[in-house]
Amino acid sequence: MFNAITQSQIYVLDQDEALDFYVGKLGLEVAADVPLGFMRWLTVSVPGHPERQVLLEKPGPPAMSEETAQQVRELVTKGAMGGWLIFTTDDCHKTYETLLGRGVEFTEEPTDRPYGIDCGLRDPFGNRIRFTQPKA
Repeated sequence: MFNAITQSQIYVLDQDEALDFYVGKLGLEVAADVPLGFMRWLTVSVPGHPERQVLLEKPGPPAMSEETAQQVRELVTKGAMGGWLIFTTDDCHKTYETLLGRGVEFTEEPTDRPYGIDCGLRDPFGNRIRFTQPKA
């Protein structure tokens, strides 16, 4: 049976802008950037962990019609696509301050929770992102 999840996907509206955000601001690394002609296969991963990648997919053909792609783009912008990411960190407050210094805008500051400390933000397209410092 299965032994790993290797790739997940979220929709982004501009892959170059997504690279700037996910790599330039969040500090992830490019795992793959392959022009396929009909689409660009662009994945990122946590540094040192290429076994778990996130596909930054632009809505459109060949996966969907242009009409459907437009509807998906509108839903992404509203933050209503349901796509979201959760990262872990050893120090939520320090990571928050580092990202704040890089110009990342947050929807929620670090907050104590029953499971640890976490906070929230959105990428430039509306996708929800959280990072958590789990309780030891």
